Parts: sequence; C-alpha cells; structure tokens
Amino acid sequence: MTANQSIAVEFKQVMKSFGTKCVLNDVSFQIGQGQALCLLGRSGTGKSVTLKLIMALMRPDSGEVCVDQDNVVGMGEQRLSLVRKKLGYLFQDAALFDSLTLYENLALPLSRLTKKSKDEIDDVIRRVLADVGLGSDGAKYPSALSGGMKKRAGLARALVLEPKILLADEPSSGLDRITASEIDDLLMRRKVEHGTALIIVTHDVHGARRVADRIAVLDKGNLVAFGSVAEVSQSENDVARRLITE
Repeated sequence: MTANQSIAVEFKQVMKSFGTKCVLNDVSFQIGQGQALCLLGRSGTGKSVTLKLIMALMRPDSGEVCVDQDNVVGMGEQRLSLVRKKLGYLFQDAALFDSLTLYENLALPLSRLTKKSKDEIDDVIRRVLADVGLGSDGAKYPSALSGGMKKRAGLARALVLEPKILLADEPSSGLDRITASEIDDLLMRRKVEHGTALIIVTHDVHGARRVADRIAVLDKGNLVAFGSVAEVSQSENDVARRLITE
C-alpha cells in the first residue's frame, strides 16, 4: 500500500469460532483502495466467513473489522446500512431474481436505496450492462442467460450502486477458462478505471495470479501467508507455496 492510499478493509486480530471449531484465529490484514486481494485456501478454512464478516452478516468473537476505516463490529443497523452502501457483493450463484428481467434485477436496488429518477436509473443500468458486455440483454430473464452471462449479470448487479469495495465469492467457479478470464478482465478493469477495492474468494490460482495485488492464504483458521504473488510463492509455509504455484 502506498502512503497516500486509504485503507479499504482491515482485520485486526479477528477471532471466529463455531462451537469448538476455530474458523479464524487472530487474523490481521489490510487492503488499500484500488487494490485486489485474493483469498486462497482449502475448503472450510474461513474464506467465505471473511466476506460475511466484512458485510457484517456475522460478528467476530473478538477483534475489529474495519470497512473504509469504520469498525463494523457492534455497529447499529442505521450506520451499518450506510457502510453497506459502499460494498458490492458478487454471489457465487449470481443471486438474480428469476421472475424479473435483467433490467428489473438491476433497477430494484437503485429504486429502493437511492433517490434517482427513472431516467437516471435507466442511464446507470445502460452503462453498467454495457460495461459487462450485456448491453443488449436487459430484457432477458435469468433463465435465458448462459453460465458466463449470469456471472456478468451478477457482477452488474453488484456494481449498480457504484460500490467502493467489491466482494466476490468464487467469481469464476463453473466457468471454462476463456469465460473465467473474461470475468477476471472485468474485475481488473473495475479496479483500474474506478479505483474499486476487490476482495475475491477463489480456488482459481491462475486467475488469482493475474488479478491480485495481494494474496492471503488461510489454513486451519490461520493466515499463513500474506503478500504479493511473488512473496507468497516464496513463502516458508508449505501450504501457501503449493497453493500459489500449483
């Protein structure tokens, strides 16, 4: 992180357990605005829990979770709603309403959460759909979209409120390599052109090596490596080194 770069997300000694299973054990890291962090690790190591803690859908047992330098732990719902407006979430399954067209899916959060006029909403949706390569597909229902198009549509829905921070849960899962690379390109363009911070949970090492400014490797609840791709590939931790170089 550069000296003049603001912190987008920071974990400070975060602990989270479910019963006797420790999912996050004293985890601390930070990522700057306009940077991409990829979270790697085997299944069940706390990656998706990390995203839920950032969204304040869960609370840690102890520690601080700061979003745009505000600690969301213990924050009231009114303040939380303001913080969440800074966050976009790309769900693994795109999370589109089947009964609504793509246009209507994108219009829903804009009409509920902003004071934009119908013309302004039209302009935003037209721009965002064009950005993700779905400019002519607004009238289609989710059932008419291919897997890759659904991911693009989910990304469009996550971006429609112009978040400062985008959280993505397995954005390339279930996609062929070419389509996965196209999703990676869209994410990188968002980071470069809009200064959006990206936090991406992924098993796609190839994509992580392309997209990430920082890699975080979680194993058995512990943050076993954090740094650039080059730094993690030289890590003393065997799990981290094998994950990033496989």
